[in-house]
Amino acid sequence: MKKIVIAIDGYSSCGKSTTAKLVAAELGYAYIDTGAMYRAVTLYFLNHHVSLTNPKEVRDALDKIDIAFHYNPKSKRNEVFLNGLNVEDEIRKMYISNQVSEVSVVKEVRRAMVAQQQKMGRKRGVVMDGRDIGTAVFPDAEVKVFMTADVDTRAKRRQDELLAKKQLINLGEIRENLLKRDLIDSTRQESPLRRAEDAFLLDTSHMTIDEQVEFVLNKVTSRIFNSEYSLQE
Repeated sequence: MKKIVIAIDGYSSCGKSTTAKLVAAELGYAYIDTGAMYRAVTLYFLNHHVSLTNPKEVRDALDKIDIAFHYNPKSKRNEVFLNGLNVEDEIRKMYISNQVSEVSVVKEVRRAMVAQQQKMGRKRGVVMDGRDIGTAVFPDAEVKVFMTADVDTRAKRRQDELLAKKQLINLGEIRENLLKRDLIDSTRQESPLRRAEDAFLLDTSHMTIDEQVEFVLNKVTSRIFNSEYSLQE
C-alpha cells in the first residue's frame, strides 16, 4: 500500500499529539512531534541564555543542538532527547510552555526545524503534528487536518495533563498562556499558524480521542483508496 504524509495542524491542547500518535500506531507509520522539537530548542536556549534578538548567537546555538526521538518500551512512546539527554518530561513543564512560542517565532529557528522535519519525512509513511506542517513543512501532504477547540475546553485538557504529571497550575493561567500562544503563532511572519486550503477542519471541543482518530483514519483510507484506484484506471 502506498505510504503517504499525514499533516495534523492546529492549536495547543486540541488533542493533536494524542490523535497523531494513535493514527501512526494504527498505520504502522512514524510519528514526529514537531512541537517537542521547538520545546527542546527552547530548553537549550533558556539553559544557555541565548538572546533571541541576536541572529548570530541563535545560529551558533542551533549548530550545537541535536534533537532525536527514541522509543521507550516502558512508556510505549517516542521520547525527546536533546544532545543525548532525555528531556521528555522537562520540555512539557509550564515554564517551557510560557516561552516556546517566542522561540519558535525566530526565523533562524523556524527554518532549521522545518529543514529537519522535511528530512525526517522524505520517505513518506509519517504522521506529523504541529502548527505549519500542511502549509510550510509538507504542503504536498496527501492528508491534512486542522484541529481546533474552544479555549476553555483546551485549558481544562491542559490542566488535566499537567495534573497527571503532578504539576498544579491555575486554570486561568493556563487559559492566558494558550491565548498568548495562539496570538503569537497565528501572527508571526515565518510560517504562521493557519489552516491550509485543502485541510479538513476538525473541531474537537465535544469529541473523544477515539472519534478524532476515526475521523483522521477515514480521511486517510479514502485518500489512499482513491489514489490507488486512479492509478489502476
